[in-house]
Amino acid sequence: MIGEHKVVVIMPAYNAARTLEKTYTEIPLDIVDEVVLVDDDSDDNTVCVARRIGITHIVPHESNRGYGGNQKTCYRYALELDADIVVMLHPDYQYTPRLIKAMCSLIDSGLYPVVLGSRILGKGAKKGGMPRYKYLANRFLTAFQNFLIGQKLSEYHTGLRAYSSTVLNNINFEANSDDFIFDNQIISQIFMAGYEIAEITCPTRYFKEASSINFRRSVYYGLGVLLVSLMHWMSRRNIIEFEIYRVKSS
Repeated sequence: MIGEHKVVVIMPAYNAARTLEKTYTEIPLDIVDEVVLVDDDSDDNTVCVARRIGITHIVPHESNRGYGGNQKTCYRYALELDADIVVMLHPDYQYTPRLIKAMCSLIDSGLYPVVLGSRILGKGAKKGGMPRYKYLANRFLTAFQNFLIGQKLSEYHTGLRAYSSTVLNNINFEANSDDFIFDNQIISQIFMAGYEIAEITCPTRYFKEASSINFRRSVYYGLGVLLVSLMHWMSRRNIIEFEIYRVKSS
């Protein structure tokens, strides 16, 4: 708990056996009430490692549902646990769990309903070894999105995020893609619903065991980001109504 709020950390996992334990040991369990790992039909022993280190909520997918599909299961499960604050943490040790307490404090205080751990604020991305082409693509896509969405985020692509359950209950994340573009769609939904987003500087690590999509998938993701931005722009101007922005049915 932080204040009177229950904190649940969710980890969408795929082939994370080599990094899961290091990630888990840095989670501040003094404020985190539950940890949920959803394994997306990994080829390695991610589930065995999760059991060994003591993660109590392990949800294995019988077939691979994609990164977005994995997150949908994560959020549903966290909300079923009556989470007040849900923290999405990649289990690949690329993002430090030590920021969880600070991120949750911003939500607990009522200052912001959503907090992102940004690799771009400060020099975290370059110091952590982010490939140059990914850094440049990140900067270009973020500038494009800020222009069309009307915001000033430093990045839209981080894998460390904290959400108030109120936000998750009021956006239609189930309508999003099951692929990587899910991350971008959910931010667009949050802004469309009128919520504000805070950012906190996040150091990052790029190393062999850390998960990363290949160049081809990166290009596909980038095109998806451009499309989401255009969808947001058209929806704001009532040109076209898109399913992902429709009010979540109760």
